Amino acid sequence: MTESMSDHASPIDGGKKPSVLTLLLRYGVPLVITVGLCFLLFTGIDFKEMVGIIRDYCNFWWIGLGWILSIFSHVFRAMRWRIQLKALDINVPLYILVYSIFGTYAVNLVFPRLGEVWRTGYIAKRENASFTAVFGSMVAERLADTLTVLLLTLVTFVLAGSEMDRYLAQNPDAAESVNAIVTNPWLWTAVGVAVVGIWLLFTRFPDNKLLRKIKSMWQGLWGGFAVILKMPGKGRWILLTLALWGCYFTQLYIAFHAFSFTTQIIHDYSILAVLVTFVLSSISMGVPSNGGIGPWQWSVIFALSFYSAGIILPDGVSFKDMSTSFANLVMGTNTLLLIILGIITFVAISIDKRSLRSK
Repeated sequence: MTESMSDHASPIDGGKKPSVLTLLLRYGVPLVITVGLCFLLFTGIDFKEMVGIIRDYCNFWWIGLGWILSIFSHVFRAMRWRIQLKALDINVPLYILVYSIFGTYAVNLVFPRLGEVWRTGYIAKRENASFTAVFGSMVAERLADTLTVLLLTLVTFVLAGSEMDRYLAQNPDAAESVNAIVTNPWLWTAVGVAVVGIWLLFTRFPDNKLLRKIKSMWQGLWGGFAVILKMPGKGRWILLTLALWGCYFTQLYIAFHAFSFTTQIIHDYSILAVLVTFVLSSISMGVPSNGGIGPWQWSVIFALSFYSAGIILPDGVSFKDMSTSFANLVMGTNTLLLIILGIITFVAISIDKRSLRSK
């Protein structure tokens, strides 16, 4: 793993070792966020009681079924990425791409966001392909996911506007911050000046060595990114995107059936309750953290609180205790699955490397 990353990191960072400040911002901040949110999440929580709630009230067959869907979602992601790479004349066996997806999530558990760089380096090295082109295709894939979350959010606003309005009302600072940034005239002035300045640099000094290198890197990134607009197989790519996100949603829907109180939420409030929870938890994955641990549980607990009215609970157990147990169980079991898949993946990659050397 280390070898492939070091050989292919240079197009992005110029071959220079990252500074201590960069490392702190890249890995320290997400770790602090994860630890801080988990500390707040578990403050006042009786672990023995939480384990008892999970043991007594959870049907683990539903969690196991969710695991199967989770694996399928990773396979669909690999199949979708394969279409983009083929358009770049990079023909990667599907099982290798599946390894890269499994490995990405495992690496992200330890080093947030590094998993994407790792999988790019792994595929580029194994296939002797351009790092920047592969990286660009990965960026395009992640942008597609971002657009999907935005579309889901818009649909959810239409179908469950009252719950989403409540979410914004509970987070006025975040909403005001985004609005202030978007409407800030100085920001757009600075963007315009930067664009004009960059254009002047590249037109006035076309033979500059550094500028040529930047231009070459950008062309590689854009080539990998733009291929999604002109590649063959767009229909299959869209279907795989729907299948991928359908697996994500269905996995959470299935998890709701693991507890009687979440099953009752679906019965009393319809499947929209799952959709609201799914959208808020998907948005939370944008918060830098180790594998979403911390922000994901917070968002799920918050979303479930919309539907606490009228829910029948076991004697002596509060809604918060139940929702906290649900969120931690789902995140914990998913994390365990990623760890298992990661171990299998890196063993398989090691075997694959040996077989390639022996040829």
